Amino acid sequence: MDKRDTFNEDELNYDLYRPDYPKELFSDIKLYSRYSSISRILEIGIGTGQATLPFLEEGCNVTAVELGDRLSTFVQKKYENYPNFKVIHSDFMKIDFEEESFDLIYCATAYHWLPQPESINKIARLLKPGGTIALFWNHPFPNRKDDVTNQINQEVYQKYRPSDKKQLEFSHNDLMRRKSELFNTSFTDIKAHLYHRMRTLSSEEYLGLLNTYSDHRLLPKDVKSSFEQEMKQKLDQAGGFIRIYDTLDLYMATKKPSDNHRYSQSLKSTI
Repeated sequence: MDKRDTFNEDELNYDLYRPDYPKELFSDIKLYSRYSSISRILEIGIGTGQATLPFLEEGCNVTAVELGDRLSTFVQKKYENYPNFKVIHSDFMKIDFEEESFDLIYCATAYHWLPQPESINKIARLLKPGGTIALFWNHPFPNRKDDVTNQINQEVYQKYRPSDKKQLEFSHNDLMRRKSELFNTSFTDIKAHLYHRMRTLSSEEYLGLLNTYSDHRLLPKDVKSSFEQEMKQKLDQAGGFIRIYDTLDLYMATKKPSDNHRYSQSLKSTI
């Protein structure tokens, strides 16, 4: 099974437990891109729409692409009262959109599933000259050594899913590295931002969240069952909750004007 297919197996659970994104992140996108109610926006990999509502509420025309059929049906129903929204059930790389037709293209915690450099080249073709690309992720971290709930989490993981890889929070160095890697020469004025927050989830909510991740869903059934039972039991003994420390990273860039666009703008300025 393709790992991407696991997100399509339980759309209700995904919508319930996957977190949304901070208001500050959307404010920074609006300030940078200067989108308005007449803007055409494309969202790649909408899932169940955790990053969609702020754009719909601004009145923007949002077209979303979603690979999963159940997720597509769910999100179409979720936002059925917004006439400025539509979702296309397909693979982004297989859709023939009109070139230079979008003011803003964004992707929330899904861009790493797309092939490179094909996807960034396609996004560059679809954006209008001067249009904005915004890519952002949420990196949940439940493994801080000074948090007892995180210590329990690490203990259970090491028992059922042992790893020698050191667990590290997403850092400013990670931000700078990814910033240098994401965009091609079609883009300019590259900006990057970090955001931080802490969430407290009950033990039940945490297991629900874990079941939205492809690697957890693909565990052998006996391992998965034992893992979840012990995780819940130990978290309940410690108070029945876990703290998750999120780091979110946002990257924005502007599509450079084409030579033809520069020429037409120059003509306009002389008239």
